[in-house]
Amino acid sequence: MSVRVSIPPTLRKLCGGEEHVRVRPGTVSDLMAQLQQRYNGVRDRLCDDQGRIRGSVLVFVNDEDIRFLRHQETELRPGDEVSIIPAFAGG
Repeated sequence: MSVRVSIPPTLRKLCGGEEHVRVRPGTVSDLMAQLQQRYNGVRDRLCDDQGRIRGSVLVFVNDEDIRFLRHQETELRPGDEVSIIPAFAGG
């Protein structure tokens, strides 16, 4: 069984128009690597030069913010659902 990842509209063009993709269980870091391998350039939009998820990107695992879990080392188990949400500032 896999992990279901919701792709935000701003990244769908890079992801072949996919709204949802499936990845292997592991960690959030593994998820980012799998997305990059499948869709070149995605990790650059989500992570900084050190590979950390950018502050402008929120990631939720089963509706829980990974910042309150184990950040990028948060485990992803079969059947989990991940949401990637680019945060926007405005005024």
